[in-house]
Amino acid sequence: MPASIPALPDDEVHVWRAPVGRWSERIDALRAILSCTEQERADRFHFAIDRVRSIVGRGLLRLLLARAAGKGPRELRFGEVGSGKPVLAGNADDSRLQFNVSHSGDLILIAITIARAVGVDVEQIRVGTSARDVARSFAVSERDALAGLQPPILEEAFFACWTRKEAYIKARGDGLSLPLDSFDVTVLPGDSARLLATRPDAADATRWTLHDLDVGAGYKAALAVEGSRWRLRTWDVPSLPAW
Repeated sequence: MPASIPALPDDEVHVWRAPVGRWSERIDALRAILSCTEQERADRFHFAIDRVRSIVGRGLLRLLLARAAGKGPRELRFGEVGSGKPVLAGNADDSRLQFNVSHSGDLILIAITIARAVGVDVEQIRVGTSARDVARSFAVSERDALAGLQPPILEEAFFACWTRKEAYIKARGDGLSLPLDSFDVTVLPGDSARLLATRPDAADATRWTLHDLDVGAGYKAALAVEGSRWRLRTWDVPSLPAW
C-alpha cells in the first residue's frame, strides 16, 4: 500500500484494489462526495450489499480521479460514450483521464490511465457454475478449449476467459453490442492473457494488450489497455484518513 497516491505518468496504467467490507464502515463519508444522481442511483438497489458496492466504488473512483486531476472529488463531472461507458466531462486535461471500474464479491477494482482506453473486470470464482452452458456464446476456439477441461480447472479457465473478454469489451465501450463470439482470447491454464483474433476487423487484435491481474484467492481479473507501450502498477486503496 503506498503512503500517498502516486503521480500518474502517461506511460503507466494504475489498478487499485479495494475490499468492500473494509470500506463499508466509511459509507457515509463516501456517500457525501457523490453527486445527487449517483446517490439516487445507489438508493435504487434493492439489496443493501449492492447499495454499498455502488457507493464505495463510485466514491473511491472520485477520490482517485480527483487526485490525478488535481481537483476536489465533488468537482468532477461525468459523461458517457459508446454504449454507456463513463468518462470524465470537462476541460481537455480531465477528458484525457481514462478509467474503468469492476466489482464482484467483496472486491472492487479501479483502473486509471491517461489518453488510452482501458477496461477491467473481476469475477469471484463460483464453483458449480454452468461454464459450458454460458460459454455457448463464446468463440469456437474458446468453446473447444473449455470442452477438454474438467472441474475445478474448468471453472478457473472459464473465469479467466470471461474476465479477459469482459475487459476488452469494457475498454472498447461497446457493451452488449459486441458479440462474444466476434473475438478470441487465450483460455487454457498457463496461457498468458492475449487477444488472439478480432472480427470483422482483424487488425483490431494488434491495437490492444490484455493482462491478467492477481487480486487474491477465489477471484479472476483481467485488464485490457489500448496500445502496448505502458507499464502496469497495482496497489490497495489507502485507508480514508490518508486522503
